[in-house]
Parts: sequence; structure tokens; C-alpha cells
Amino acid sequence: MSQAPVEYSAAVDCYLAAAGLGSASRRVYRISLQGWAWPLVDRRTPTGRERRGARPPLVPLALLDDPSAPKRLRRGLADRAATARPRTLTRELACLRAATAWWLAQGWITVDPATGLAPPTPRPGPVPVSSGASTTAGATAAAPDRARAALALRAPLRELALWHLLHESRAPVEQVLALDIDQLDLPGRRTRERAVAPLSWGPGTARLLPMLLAGRTAGPVFVTDRRAPATTPAADRCPVTGRGRLSYRRAAELFTAATRPLDPADRGWTLLVLRDRAPRSEPVRS
Repeated sequence: MSQAPVEYSAAVDCYLAAAGLGSASRRVYRISLQGWAWPLVDRRTPTGRERRGARPPLVPLALLDDPSAPKRLRRGLADRAATARPRTLTRELACLRAATAWWLAQGWITVDPATGLAPPTPRPGPVPVSSGASTTAGATAAAPDRARAALALRAPLRELALWHLLHESRAPVEQVLALDIDQLDLPGRRTRERAVAPLSWGPGTARLLPMLLAGRTAGPVFVTDRRAPATTPAADRCPVTGRGRLSYRRAAELFTAATRPLDPADRGWTLLVLRDRAPRSEPVRS
């Protein structure tokens, strides 16, 4: 556990440095997180031209542990809902939930004031759809932001490696979970010719996979936490540890549980969120 910064903006800087975001994403996250400083001290967040160049107030980080912090944030969320587009509101809330979850994991705050925050229910009415926009149920314009927020979570090595591989390769979950170690070309950041379907990955996965596979040279890439039953086929069992291949159902459950603190609806997200965008240059934090 590192020493907690005293001020909110310093905590924002620490989070952004650890999240490994690109410069454009870091700017978006910073603007969103700075915007929450005003409601934390019972002030309305500037809008429009007033927000550009406005210096956020000084906020002690300890204020996030104050019992009134969730109420202040809800009030700030309601104020923003009156002027911000739903897409912007969802992004700003996802940024806050990702940051507070990280601060909580660092031990810098003792409660997450963003827990339970959700955008106000939109009024019924026609929803404009831009040309080429997807209308698939469950798809939102903020999906790339959700992927970045999920990848910034502190999670076990296996989960981080799986999430980054799904994010960077954009391969189906079934294909990734079916991978065996001897199918991987780790230096080349791709699968070998013997793989059923070729896929490649970026630097985040390239850093995590060797750590995940240390001491293992055969068997499934992603395995369960416990030894597999004796009836498990040899192809789905690690010859070194005896653990079985990780199932889609278990991988999905773990991701949904891990992302529940980031979800305004408190339900968690599906693994499909990770396939919405796959930047190749996104570093991973340890």
C-alpha cells in the first residue's frame, strides 16, 4: 500500500499514471475526474465555456470518506444530467467509478462514494440516431471507456491476461479460452500456424502472458484455480498443475463481478465490452 495523497487532484494524477492510458484518453479522464471536484465541496460544476480553463477547487481526498460524499455526488450527477448528453454523463460516471475503485484498492479511501451512483432515468421521447449508429440492445457509445476502466482494475494475473488478450486481439472468447501454450508464439505476439484460427495481440498481453505461463510449457493457457476432476480430458488439463481449462461461464462470472463497482446499474458488464476497441499501444499496469 502506497502513501495516500492529501488532495483529490493528486490522487487523480496517481490514478492516471497507473492506468496506462494514451494521451487522448488521459485527457478525457482528467477532465471528467476534475469535474467531480465541485460537487464534492457542494459547488455546481461549470458548464459550457465556463468549464474550459476553470480551475477545480481544492478537495481533501479524505472528504471521499465523509458520509455525505455519496449524497453530494448524487446531487452533482443530477446537476450534470440537466446539461450533459447521456453519452457524456455515462463516460464521466465510468471514469469516476474506475478511479474510486482503484483508490479503494490502494487503501487511500475506506469506502467507495461512487457505489450505487446511476444516471437519472431519461425522460421518454424520441432518441436521435446518427447515421451509421448501432441500435443493438446493450450497445452504448461509452463501451471503449468501459473497456479502459475494466483494464485499469486491480485483478489476478490470469484475469488481467485474459482481459487484455480479448481486448487486443478482438477474438471470440471461446477461441481465446481454447488456446494451448504450444500454440503461442510469445516473441511474435501471435499464434503459431498449428492454431485453429490465427490471432495476434499487443504489448499489454505480451507483458502478462510470460508471467502467467511461468513454469508451464504445455496444456491450456487459461486454467482454473483448482485441480480438475479425474474425468477431465487430458487436452483440457495442465500436465504440471492438474488444473482444468477455464470455462466461458467462469470467465464471464469473474469479469461481471470485477466490473460491478464500475457499472452505474450495479450489475457488472459482460466480456463483450472488451472487444469494442483494441488499441495496440495501450500499456498495462502491474
